[in-house]
Amino acid sequence: MINRRTKELSNGSVDPADNEMGKLAAIYHSWRNIGGEYEDVPSFCAAVPISRVAELDYVLTPRRYVGLPDEDDDFNFVERFTALKAELEEQLKEEIRLNRAIADNLAKIKI
Repeated sequence: MINRRTKELSNGSVDPADNEMGKLAAIYHSWRNIGGEYEDVPSFCAAVPISRVAELDYVLTPRRYVGLPDEDDDFNFVERFTALKAELEEQLKEEIRLNRAIADNLAKIKI
């Protein structure tokens, strides 16, 4: 996973059953073939009727249909929020310093 929404697919093995792109191709073919053994996989793939696509205004964003994986990550909101707030406060102080420097430099220019 590159991030929680983006996955880099491998194609490292000659045997299609041993690489992700081969698995995707196999899933596609089982879906496409009448009588195939296709099954929806939550957070991975879903076959939906066109009526469902119409309900969602024909937006084809995959997560609308397959969802996102349930992840048990160690995300701590309070910790992350506190860090972001501190970073913003530092950036605001830097903004004030830079604005003063710009104003001082502009004042030195004689027209």
